[in-house]
Amino acid sequence: MPLHQGHQKPDERPASVNPFYGEANPVSGMTEAPPKHRLPDGPLPPTTALQLVHDELMLDGNSRLNLATFVTTWMEPQAGVLMAECRDKNMIDKDEYPRTAELERRCVAMLADLWNAPDPSAAVGCSTTGSSEACMLAGMALKRRWTQRNADRYPGARPNLVMGVNVQVCWEKFCNFWEVEARQIPMEGDRFHLDPEAAAELCDENTIGVVGILGSTFDGSYEPIEELCAALDRLQERTGLDIPVHVDGASGAMVAPFVDEDLIWDFRLPRVSSINTSGHKYGLVYPGVGWALWRTAAELPEELVFRVNYLGGEMPTFALNFSRPGAQVVAQYYTFLRLGRAGYRAVQQTTRDVARALAERVDCLGDFRLITRGDELPVFAFTTAPEVTAYDVFDVSRRMRESGWLLPAYTFPENREDLSVLRVVCRNGFTSDLADLFIEDLTRLLPELRRQPHPLTQDKAAETGFHH
Repeated sequence: MPLHQGHQKPDERPASVNPFYGEANPVSGMTEAPPKHRLPDGPLPPTTALQLVHDELMLDGNSRLNLATFVTTWMEPQAGVLMAECRDKNMIDKDEYPRTAELERRCVAMLADLWNAPDPSAAVGCSTTGSSEACMLAGMALKRRWTQRNADRYPGARPNLVMGVNVQVCWEKFCNFWEVEARQIPMEGDRFHLDPEAAAELCDENTIGVVGILGSTFDGSYEPIEELCAALDRLQERTGLDIPVHVDGASGAMVAPFVDEDLIWDFRLPRVSSINTSGHKYGLVYPGVGWALWRTAAELPEELVFRVNYLGGEMPTFALNFSRPGAQVVAQYYTFLRLGRAGYRAVQQTTRDVARALAERVDCLGDFRLITRGDELPVFAFTTAPEVTAYDVFDVSRRMRESGWLLPAYTFPENREDLSVLRVVCRNGFTSDLADLFIEDLTRLLPELRRQPHPLTQDKAAETGFHH
């Protein structure tokens, strides 16, 4: 969650209120609006409070037009009914809500089967608040297994984790919070993610694992997990180092099983120890729910599992959070039940088709160069063509916002900081009709952009809109 500070200026201008809900309301009779940065002295009628909050939220962007986010922005009304019924259920209280707990267990079993665990009944897993928590848990398991193997050297030796520079920021947080050295492989040329051989070269006796990303947030490309495991197999043959792999499948783990069935990336690879995904991304559930799974119980050290007596029953837990609503887990089970494999395949294939078709139409405009084409994740990135000098990607992002589109523009990291791109994330609900409107708005802007004397962005760091 974002870290906020308290209000820095005097609360000189209170929120305004419609007279219908204020002094013209015989129940309220309110003559001045409540303060914004301290608790009001007294209560408000519920209709007044609703209207005040509702009016301010109108200034938020339209989530359906947010091409920056991977997070689900549409679900069926029936899913909303179930979520409303379960929003007051505490997910952690498995003794009081045993059926909710059973639905969570079934989701774990379904994912173990989907990801080809050798014995799905032996796989272990849990729901989380999202992929960030799931990654933290997977990282903790990797570090604890390493410390067990190196008890004679730790804490003197410093553990490290190998990953591409394109990883989601949660991995940098993990390394910071849990005092692990982050060894990152920079981008190089047209390679925008991890290189398997470079990853193996960075490994040593202090490496707790290597993270492979099934769907880079920078450009939507899959990292070569099978090649990574093969490189680590060769490393083990040469050195004896047995380095596990964690697959961060935040998005791709709910895409590849349905539309890339021949791609080998999951528990079929013996070196893959654990996998995470975001149920609230291409798992097609509103935020926030994630999943973390381990191949067997041996990959998850027992000492990390807490068995607590809570509200009348013993409960094994592995989580950073404790109390949280059961609604999203129930919604995940509903979606699994509702769609099945064939339904997920239809949804993800349609989303990919929209992404690929839209990427081709952007390419045909002539002003842009595609970085990716939406043929892995339903995501594509593009930049301005070399001959375009009147405007840049930040100008495009700013002008598209005028039509309601939230189109992120950002600069790539170390070694490719010369490359700035726009990225389009296609999700279920971003239809071909919306894609038509997007391309129409972009086409309409181009003549004006071409007439600019030069790019108008002064502070590119401030303009960057990169959202995971």
